[in-house]
Amino acid sequence: MSTQANNDGTVGKALSVLDLVADFGRPVRFSEILENSNQPKATLYRFLQTLTNQRLLSYEAERQTYSLGMRLVGLAHLAWKQSSLAPIARPFLDKLSAATGETIHLAQLDNGQVLYVDKCNAKNPIDMYSQAGKVGPGYCTGVGKAIMAFLPKEKQERALRQQAYFQFTEKTHLNAATLRDELDVIAETGFSYDREEHEAGIICIAVPILTENKRVLGGISITSTTTQTSLEGMDVYKSILSETAQQIGTTAANWQFPT
Repeated sequence: MSTQANNDGTVGKALSVLDLVADFGRPVRFSEILENSNQPKATLYRFLQTLTNQRLLSYEAERQTYSLGMRLVGLAHLAWKQSSLAPIARPFLDKLSAATGETIHLAQLDNGQVLYVDKCNAKNPIDMYSQAGKVGPGYCTGVGKAIMAFLPKEKQERALRQQAYFQFTEKTHLNAATLRDELDVIAETGFSYDREEHEAGIICIAVPILTENKRVLGGISITSTTTQTSLEGMDVYKSILSETAQQIGTTAANWQFPT
Protein backbone atom coordinates (compact mmCIF):
# COMPACT_ATOMS: atom_id res chain seq x y z
CA MET A 1 0.00 0.00 0.00
CA SER A 2 1.51 3.33 -1.04
CA THR A 3 1.80 6.34 1.24
CA GLN A 4 -0.25 8.30 -1.28
CA ALA A 5 -3.12 5.80 -1.00
CA ASN A 6 -3.05 6.09 2.79
CA ASN A 7 -3.07 9.89 2.61
CA ASP A 8 -6.05 9.82 0.26
CA GLY A 9 -8.19 7.90 2.76
CA THR A 10 -10.88 5.43 1.80
CA VAL A 11 -11.00 6.41 -1.86
CA GLY A 12 -7.24 6.05 -2.24
CA LYS A 13 -7.27 2.65 -0.55
CA ALA A 14 -10.11 1.41 -2.75
CA LEU A 15 -8.32 2.56 -5.88
CA SER A 16 -5.14 0.83 -4.74
CA VAL A 17 -7.17 -2.41 -4.58
CA LEU A 18 -8.38 -1.72 -8.11
CA ASP A 19 -4.77 -1.22 -9.22
CA LEU A 20 -3.79 -4.46 -7.51
CA VAL A 21 -6.40 -6.45 -9.42
CA ALA A 22 -5.34 -4.77 -12.67
CA ASP A 23 -1.68 -5.64 -12.08
CA PHE A 24 -2.43 -9.36 -12.22
CA GLY A 25 -3.43 -9.03 -15.88
CA ARG A 26 -5.96 -11.87 -15.53
CA PRO A 27 -9.00 -12.87 -13.46
CA VAL A 28 -7.83 -13.31 -9.89
CA ARG A 29 -9.16 -15.01 -6.76
CA PHE A 30 -9.70 -13.28 -3.43
CA SER A 31 -6.93 -15.30 -1.80
CA GLU A 32 -4.41 -14.01 -4.34
CA ILE A 33 -5.47 -10.41 -3.81
CA LEU A 34 -5.30 -10.84 -0.03
CA GLU A 35 -1.80 -12.29 -0.28
CA ASN A 36 -0.59 -9.18 -2.09
CA SER A 37 -2.53 -6.56 -0.13
CA ASN A 38 -1.75 -4.77 3.12
CA GLN A 39 -5.46 -4.48 3.91
CA PRO A 40 -7.11 -6.62 6.62
CA LYS A 41 -9.22 -9.42 5.18
CA ALA A 42 -12.58 -7.89 6.09
CA THR A 43 -11.60 -4.43 4.81
CA LEU A 44 -10.28 -5.85 1.54
CA TYR A 45 -13.47 -7.84 1.00
CA ARG A 46 -15.56 -4.71 1.63
CA PHE A 47 -13.56 -2.74 -0.93
CA LEU A 48 -13.95 -5.52 -3.48
CA GLN A 49 -17.69 -5.61 -2.92
CA THR A 50 -17.99 -1.84 -3.35
CA LEU A 51 -15.88 -1.82 -6.51
CA THR A 52 -17.98 -4.67 -7.89
CA ASN A 53 -21.25 -2.92 -7.03
CA GLN A 54 -19.96 0.16 -8.87
CA ARG A 55 -19.06 -2.00 -11.91
CA LEU A 56 -15.39 -1.05 -11.62
CA LEU A 57 -14.74 -4.73 -10.98
CA SER A 58 -16.55 -7.77 -12.29
CA TYR A 59 -17.04 -10.94 -10.22
CA GLU A 60 -17.35 -14.37 -11.85
CA ALA A 61 -19.25 -16.49 -9.30
CA GLU A 62 -18.57 -19.84 -10.93
CA ARG A 63 -14.80 -19.35 -10.95
CA GLN A 64 -14.82 -17.03 -7.91
CA THR A 65 -12.57 -14.51 -9.65
CA TYR A 66 -12.40 -10.73 -9.94
CA SER A 67 -11.46 -8.81 -13.08
CA LEU A 68 -11.69 -5.22 -14.30
CA GLY A 69 -15.26 -4.06 -14.92
CA MET A 70 -16.80 -2.71 -18.08
CA ARG A 71 -17.45 0.69 -16.50
CA LEU A 72 -13.70 1.24 -16.71
CA VAL A 73 -13.83 0.77 -20.47
CA GLY A 74 -16.23 3.69 -20.80
CA LEU A 75 -14.19 5.85 -18.45
CA ALA A 76 -10.99 5.00 -20.29
CA HIS A 77 -12.55 5.97 -23.60
CA LEU A 78 -13.69 9.32 -22.21
CA ALA A 79 -10.27 9.95 -20.66
CA TRP A 80 -8.64 9.15 -24.01
CA LYS A 81 -10.84 11.77 -25.69
CA GLN A 82 -10.72 14.45 -23.00
CA SER A 83 -7.35 14.16 -21.28
CA SER A 84 -4.89 12.84 -23.85
CA LEU A 85 -3.21 14.18 -26.94
CA ALA A 86 -4.31 11.16 -28.91
CA PRO A 87 -7.43 12.47 -30.72
CA ILE A 88 -5.64 15.62 -31.89
CA ALA A 89 -2.40 13.84 -32.75
CA ARG A 90 -3.82 10.81 -34.53
CA PRO A 91 -3.99 12.27 -38.08
CA PHE A 92 -0.36 13.40 -37.80
CA LEU A 93 0.74 10.03 -36.41
CA ASP A 94 -0.96 8.22 -39.29
CA LYS A 95 0.84 10.44 -41.77
CA LEU A 96 4.19 9.88 -40.04
CA SER A 97 3.61 6.13 -39.92
CA ALA A 98 2.78 6.01 -43.63
CA ALA A 99 5.86 8.06 -44.53
CA THR A 100 8.34 6.04 -42.47
CA GLY A 101 6.81 2.56 -42.29
CA GLU A 102 8.07 2.41 -38.70
CA THR A 103 6.39 2.04 -35.31
CA ILE A 104 5.20 5.39 -33.92
CA HIS A 105 4.52 6.06 -30.23
CA LEU A 106 2.67 8.97 -28.66
CA ALA A 107 3.19 9.37 -24.92
CA GLN A 108 2.56 11.66 -21.99
CA LEU A 109 4.25 11.77 -18.60
CA ASP A 110 2.29 10.60 -15.56
CA ASN A 111 4.00 10.76 -12.14
CA GLY A 112 7.38 10.46 -13.80
CA GLN A 113 6.36 7.47 -15.89
CA VAL A 114 5.54 7.21 -19.58
CA LEU A 115 1.89 6.61 -20.45
CA TYR A 116 1.57 5.43 -24.03
CA VAL A 117 -1.65 7.04 -25.28
CA ASP A 118 -1.42 5.92 -28.92
CA LYS A 119 0.63 3.71 -31.20
CA CYS A 120 0.85 3.11 -34.96
CA ASN A 121 2.42 -0.22 -35.86
CA ALA A 122 5.16 -0.57 -38.45
CA LYS A 123 4.54 -2.18 -41.84
CA ASN A 124 6.33 -5.15 -40.33
CA PRO A 125 5.18 -5.02 -36.67
CA ILE A 126 7.79 -5.29 -33.94
CA ASP A 127 7.22 -7.37 -30.83
CA MET A 128 7.88 -4.97 -27.93
CA TYR A 129 6.59 -3.95 -24.51
CA SER A 130 4.97 -0.65 -25.41
CA GLN A 131 1.26 -0.62 -26.25
CA ALA A 132 -1.39 2.09 -26.01
CA GLY A 133 -2.59 2.21 -22.43
CA LYS A 134 0.57 0.75 -20.95
CA VAL A 135 2.84 2.60 -18.55
CA GLY A 136 6.60 2.45 -19.08
CA PRO A 137 9.64 3.86 -17.29
CA GLY A 138 10.59 7.44 -18.04
CA TYR A 139 14.33 7.10 -17.45
CA CYS A 140 15.11 4.47 -20.09
CA THR A 141 12.73 5.23 -22.95
CA GLY A 142 13.44 7.72 -25.70
CA VAL A 143 10.07 9.41 -25.40
CA GLY A 144 10.32 9.60 -21.60
CA LYS A 145 13.70 11.30 -21.74
CA ALA A 146 12.53 13.66 -24.49
CA ILE A 147 9.67 14.86 -22.29
CA MET A 148 11.71 15.15 -19.10
CA ALA A 149 14.48 17.11 -20.81
CA PHE A 150 12.09 19.99 -21.53
CA LEU A 151 10.31 20.15 -18.19
CA PRO A 152 10.89 23.17 -15.95
CA LYS A 153 13.74 22.39 -13.56
CA GLU A 154 11.53 21.89 -10.51
CA LYS A 155 9.27 19.44 -12.34
CA GLN A 156 12.27 17.74 -13.91
CA GLU A 157 13.87 17.14 -10.52
CA ARG A 158 10.59 15.72 -9.23
CA ALA A 159 10.42 13.37 -12.22
CA LEU A 160 14.03 12.28 -11.63
CA ARG A 161 13.13 11.35 -8.05
CA GLN A 162 10.19 9.30 -9.28
CA GLN A 163 12.35 6.95 -11.37
CA ALA A 164 13.10 3.40 -10.19
CA TYR A 165 16.46 3.06 -11.99
CA PHE A 166 16.01 -0.68 -12.39
CA GLN A 167 18.60 -2.12 -14.77
CA PHE A 168 16.68 -3.59 -17.71
CA THR A 169 19.78 -3.92 -19.91
CA GLU A 170 23.47 -3.16 -19.60
CA LYS A 171 22.77 0.25 -21.16
CA THR A 172 20.10 1.39 -18.68
CA HIS A 173 20.67 4.51 -16.56
CA LEU A 174 21.27 3.46 -12.95
CA ASN A 175 21.03 6.85 -11.24
CA ALA A 176 19.77 10.40 -11.60
CA ALA A 177 23.25 11.84 -12.19
CA THR A 178 23.88 10.10 -15.52
CA LEU A 179 20.29 10.64 -16.61
CA ARG A 180 20.48 14.34 -15.78
CA ASP A 181 23.61 14.67 -17.92
CA GLU A 182 21.81 13.13 -20.89
CA LEU A 183 18.75 15.31 -20.37
CA ASP A 184 21.00 18.38 -20.66
CA VAL A 185 22.26 17.11 -24.02
CA ILE A 186 18.71 16.38 -25.21
CA ALA A 187 17.62 19.89 -24.22
CA GLU A 188 20.39 21.29 -26.46
CA THR A 189 19.88 19.02 -29.47
CA GLY A 190 16.12 18.53 -29.30
CA PHE A 191 16.40 14.79 -29.86
CA SER A 192 16.40 11.77 -27.56
CA TYR A 193 17.39 8.16 -28.21
CA ASP A 194 16.59 4.81 -26.68
CA ARG A 195 19.87 2.93 -26.99
CA GLU A 196 18.46 -0.50 -26.09
CA GLU A 197 18.00 0.83 -22.55
CA HIS A 198 14.58 -0.73 -21.91
CA GLU A 199 14.59 -3.73 -24.23
CA ALA A 200 17.55 -5.38 -25.93
CA GLY A 201 17.42 -4.86 -29.69
CA ILE A 202 14.85 -2.03 -29.53
CA ILE A 203 16.02 1.49 -30.48
CA CYS A 204 14.23 4.75 -31.14
CA ILE A 205 14.54 8.45 -31.78
CA ALA A 206 12.14 10.79 -29.98
CA VAL A 207 11.21 14.46 -29.62
CA PRO A 208 8.99 16.41 -27.22
CA ILE A 209 5.69 17.98 -28.25
CA LEU A 210 5.78 21.62 -27.19
CA THR A 211 3.41 24.55 -27.39
CA GLU A 212 4.67 27.89 -28.72
CA ASN A 213 5.50 28.97 -25.15
CA LYS A 214 7.51 25.74 -24.67
CA ARG A 215 5.01 23.97 -22.40
CA VAL A 216 5.54 20.21 -22.69
CA LEU A 217 2.43 18.32 -23.81
CA GLY A 218 4.00 14.94 -24.48
CA GLY A 219 6.37 13.27 -26.91
CA ILE A 220 6.53 11.10 -30.01
CA SER A 221 9.04 8.51 -31.09
CA ILE A 222 9.93 6.40 -34.08
CA THR A 223 10.98 2.91 -33.06
CA SER A 224 12.88 0.17 -34.85
CA THR A 225 15.26 -2.71 -34.09
CA THR A 226 19.01 -3.17 -34.29
CA THR A 227 18.44 -5.93 -36.86
CA GLN A 228 16.79 -3.44 -39.21
CA THR A 229 18.84 -0.26 -38.67
CA SER A 230 21.14 1.60 -36.28
CA LEU A 231 20.89 4.69 -34.11
CA GLU A 232 22.73 6.61 -36.81
CA GLY A 233 20.25 5.25 -39.33
CA MET A 234 17.38 6.64 -37.27
CA ASP A 235 18.72 10.15 -37.77
CA VAL A 236 17.20 10.18 -41.24
CA TYR A 237 13.86 10.75 -39.50
CA LYS A 238 14.91 13.87 -37.59
CA SER A 239 13.28 16.36 -39.93
CA ILE A 240 9.92 14.64 -40.36
CA LEU A 241 9.75 13.78 -36.65
CA SER A 242 10.36 17.39 -35.60
CA GLU A 243 7.87 18.65 -38.15
CA THR A 244 5.20 16.24 -36.89
CA ALA A 245 5.76 17.25 -33.25
CA GLN A 246 5.51 20.93 -34.19
CA GLN A 247 2.25 20.34 -36.07
CA ILE A 248 0.73 18.53 -33.09
CA GLY A 249 1.91 21.21 -30.67
CA THR A 250 0.44 23.98 -32.83
CA THR A 251 -2.87 22.19 -33.28
CA ALA A 252 -3.12 21.47 -29.55
CA ALA A 253 -2.12 24.97 -28.45
CA ASN A 254 -5.62 25.94 -27.30
CA TRP A 255 -6.48 22.58 -25.76
CA GLN A 256 -6.24 22.50 -21.98
CA PHE A 257 -4.61 19.16 -21.18
CA PRO A 258 -4.03 18.09 -17.57
CA THR A 259 -0.48 18.88 -16.40
